[in-house]
Amino acid sequence: MQTNNSKEKVRQLQNKLYLTAKKCDSRRFHALYDKVYRDDVLFEAWKRVKANKGSSGVDGVKIEDVEAMGIENTYQKSNQN
Repeated sequence: MQTNNSKEKVRQLQNKLYLTAKKCDSRRFHALYDKVYRDDVLFEAWKRVKANKGSSGVDGVKIEDVEAMGIENTYQKSNQN
């Protein structure tokens, strides 16, 4: 099933990783950076954190701090590259 919906694309990525990990419990994922650092994945993650009223992580950056920096502007700039 092909789709342009970022939420569905992220779900497909999660499912594929899950099934691969379940198939072989000794499997290590050494090259996930290119999969996780995609704009659609990061933006979907942001929406989920925002919806869950997530707290700051180890870097101490809060949701309000990210919004002050401009999440949409950041997303649009990285999406143009």
